[in-house]
Amino acid sequence: MLEIKNLHAAVEGKAILRGVNLRIGDGEVHVLMGPNGSGKSTLSHVLVGNPRYEVTEGSITFNGKDLLALPPEDRAHEGLFMSFQTPVEIPGVSMTNFLRAALNAKRKYQGLEPLPAQEFLRLLREKRQLVGLDARFMNRGVNEGFSGGEKKRGEIFQMAVLEPTFSILDETDSGLDVDALRTVAEGFQSLRTAKTSALVITHYQRMLDYMRPDFVHVLSEGRIVRSGDLQLGYDIEEKGFEWIVGQSE
Repeated sequence: MLEIKNLHAAVEGKAILRGVNLRIGDGEVHVLMGPNGSGKSTLSHVLVGNPRYEVTEGSITFNGKDLLALPPEDRAHEGLFMSFQTPVEIPGVSMTNFLRAALNAKRKYQGLEPLPAQEFLRLLREKRQLVGLDARFMNRGVNEGFSGGEKKRGEIFQMAVLEPTFSILDETDSGLDVDALRTVAEGFQSLRTAKTSALVITHYQRMLDYMRPDFVHVLSEGRIVRSGDLQLGYDIEEKGFEWIVGQSE
């Protein structure tokens, strides 16, 4: 599904990624861990096409297409979705209207007609139940006045409605209590299929417990320095990152 080769990227002239190589297949969940400042969020922003991040070398292929050649909106229409570490507020735009516009834009890109209003509302009701999002939030501005947990639930809800094939969860567990994390993780797991994949960026073991990823990678100083299975994540929890970083030098 996704293949990253020798990816280098910079922000405001400062090199952050220094040769990332990563392949994610259909149906796989990969967890990306690493010290602060190692480039985890930079990688996610490069994938979705944030213009602040300049790719200086390398390639990214997504379902056979050159991802770097696509503008951000087309990357979303092709099936990419990102749950932000700090979701932004969009005052004056209700969640319902926001999702209707986003979903119908994707359908237009795919050559489909807009989803009829009745079907759209039925879809919203169905997906809300997956993440425990109360109906009263649907008419409020996107993330406006939401708690941290509500914002994260809201983004998983958006993911459920838009049905991306590849999702990036950038520290979705940040600021969530155990119950909220369980709700979000269960909602995410209910959306998994043999054709959908995800890259989960996290610092915490509890995310590993809920996500049960297929692979765990450690990013340090802009490069992936170790890859393994779920046990690698538990080893990091016990020993920290220094033992891995030291071995890679």
